[in-house]
Amino acid sequence: MTDDAPTPIDPPADPPEPKLRKASSAPRRKSAGSAPARGADNGTSGQARAKAAPRPRRSAGKAVAPPVPDRSAALRMALIVAAVVVALDQLTKYVVVHALRLKEIQELTVWEPFLNLRMAWNQGINFGLFSSDVEVMRWILVGVAAVVCVGVAIWLWRVRPGRLAQVASGLLIGGAVGNVIDRIAYGAVADFLNMSLPGWRNPYSFNIADIAIFAGALGLVFLPGDGGAGGDLPQEKPRRSRARRDKTHDDKTRDGKARTR
Repeated sequence: MTDDAPTPIDPPADPPEPKLRKASSAPRRKSAGSAPARGADNGTSGQARAKAAPRPRRSAGKAVAPPVPDRSAALRMALIVAAVVVALDQLTKYVVVHALRLKEIQELTVWEPFLNLRMAWNQGINFGLFSSDVEVMRWILVGVAAVVCVGVAIWLWRVRPGRLAQVASGLLIGGAVGNVIDRIAYGAVADFLNMSLPGWRNPYSFNIADIAIFAGALGLVFLPGDGGAGGDLPQEKPRRSRARRDKTHDDKTRDGKARTR
């Protein structure tokens, strides 16, 4: 009987060591779809934010035209002033001529010699010019006043002047209409205001409508445009967009030349 010797057992082999990849000294090429580094991203986004930030608009150095009133607003303002003048003129004439009976007593002393009420029937225009007893002259003056009012209204509609010129136009129209009412109702204009100075007696009388006509005509002489004619202002050239200018500048910097658009 033979004894078998035990077979020796080999120890387990050590696991293979992982192979370390040798670092390459050459820089890694960035793929087309790779994301930029954090620092570069912050710098790029900072530049984009700086470009996107709104910049203050520089003044072109040109005088800014005043706002032009609307056509209907200019005419409406003049008509309101004209209505006030007509109402005030007719009210004072009724009080002085009828309530105070100036057409009968002819004269009332208010503040001698600076202001008196003296009745006068004017068949002409201001200060008795073109006075005539002929009936046709009455209607000629009515027609002239109507033509003046229509002409001033058309001028307001087309030119659209400023506020002061609108008021002056309303004074002129209101005074003309107030005297036209007198010519149609009485055949002549009722004048009752008389102003004189010490040592000089004024032979002429006038009324509220005459004052409005004089002030309105004076205002239109010295303030014909007062704000400029509407519709005739030069149009400002369109400015190139800031974003488009920045984009074109970026294209020039990146490509080295301007792109044709």
